[in-house]
Amino acid sequence: MINKFKLLDFKILIPYIILNITGIIMIFSASSYNLDQKGLSSMSIASKQLFFLIVSVIMIMVIYRTNLKIYQTSFFNKMLISASAIVLIATSVLGLGQTIGGAQRWIDIGPISIQPSEFIMITIIIYSSYIFSVKQNKIGSQLKETVVGPSIIVGILILLVFIQPNVGGAAILTMIYLAILFSSGIPYLYMVVGAGFTAVFAFIMTQLVMFKDGFLLPGKFSHVYDRFSVMKDPFSDQLGNGFQLVNSYYAIYNGGWFGLGLGQSIQKKGFLPVAETDFIFSVTIEELGLIRSFIILGLLLFLILRIFAIGIQATTSFNSLVAIGVGSAILIQVFVNLGGILGIIPMTGVPFPFMSYGGSNLLTLSILIGIVLNISADEKRRKIYTLALSMA
Repeated sequence: MINKFKLLDFKILIPYIILNITGIIMIFSASSYNLDQKGLSSMSIASKQLFFLIVSVIMIMVIYRTNLKIYQTSFFNKMLISASAIVLIATSVLGLGQTIGGAQRWIDIGPISIQPSEFIMITIIIYSSYIFSVKQNKIGSQLKETVVGPSIIVGILILLVFIQPNVGGAAILTMIYLAILFSSGIPYLYMVVGAGFTAVFAFIMTQLVMFKDGFLLPGKFSHVYDRFSVMKDPFSDQLGNGFQLVNSYYAIYNGGWFGLGLGQSIQKKGFLPVAETDFIFSVTIEELGLIRSFIILGLLLFLILRIFAIGIQATTSFNSLVAIGVGSAILIQVFVNLGGILGIIPMTGVPFPFMSYGGSNLLTLSILIGIVLNISADEKRRKIYTLALSMA
C-alpha cells in the first residue's frame, strides 16, 4: 500500500499556499485604513480570512483522504443536486437570504456570512463530470439522456443563481459547464446543440439585465444595468456609477512598474469601496507594482496549467473532466475579475481567486483543489501499479 502523502502534488499545493498568504497580506493592507477610521481592529478582516484559510486547509486534508469513487455514485450526485436546489430556492425564491449590494444571496451563520451560490460551482463540476463520464458510451445514440437532461438540470441551478441576482456567478457557472461539456468527447452536432441551448439561456438573461426595470422582474437588475451602462466611459459619471472603475484605473496608474510600497495605497482610503474584495488586485498593483503583480499572475497561471495538465493526462473520464472543470473555474474567475477592474467587461462582483476577501469563495476553491490533489494522487498510483505489472 502506497503512503498517500508521498503522492501529494506540491506543484499545486505550494502555489495555493503562496497565493493565499499573499492574499491575506494584501487583504490586511487594503482593509486596515478603513477599519481604523471606524474604530475597529485593523486585523479583523484579515484574521477572518486566515480563519477561513485554516478551515480550508483542514478540508483539503480530509478531501484528499476520501475515496474518489464516492463522487462517482448516483446517490451522491442526486443528494448534491437536491441540496443545491433547496438552498438556492431558500435564498433566491423564498427570500431567506440576506440582501447585500442589491443581491439576496447571503446566509448569516453567527458572525459569518456564507454565500451558498459559490458552492454551486462544486455541484456543477462534479455532477457534469459524473454524468458525462458515465454516459460517454451513449453519446451519438441518446441525445436526450446525454446532453439535454443534464443541461436542463444545470440550467435550473444557474437560473436560480441568476435571479438572486448574481449575473457574474451565473455567467461563470455557464462557462464552466460548457468547458466540461465540450471536453467530454461529444460529437460536433451535440456540441452545437449544447451551445445553442446556452445561447438561448444567455439571451434571456441579457434581456433581463439590459432593461433597467426588467420585463419579468421589475427593478431586480437595476444595479446590474448601471454597471453595463457606465462601462463605455466611466469618467462621464465618475462620482456616480463610474466611481469604482475610475478609481481602479487611478490605482493601477499609481502603481506603475514597481508600486508605491506595501501599505501605501492611496485609493484604498475611501476611494475604492470594499477594496479587499472585488478590487484587491487593483490595490495589489498600486502597492506592489506591475512587475510583482505579473509574478503573482504567473504563479496563478502555473497552478491553472498544472491542473489542466492533470486533466489532459488523466486515465479516467471522470478524473479528466473534473480537473478540466476546476482549471476552467479558476481561469474564468481570473479573467472576469481582471476584466472588471480594467473595464473590459462590467464589474460583476466576482472575487480574484485565493486573494480576495471572502470565505465562501475560498472554501469553494479549496474544496476543488482538494479534489484535484486527490485525482493527481490517484493518477500517480495508477501509473505506479501499471509500471509494476509491466515489470512483473
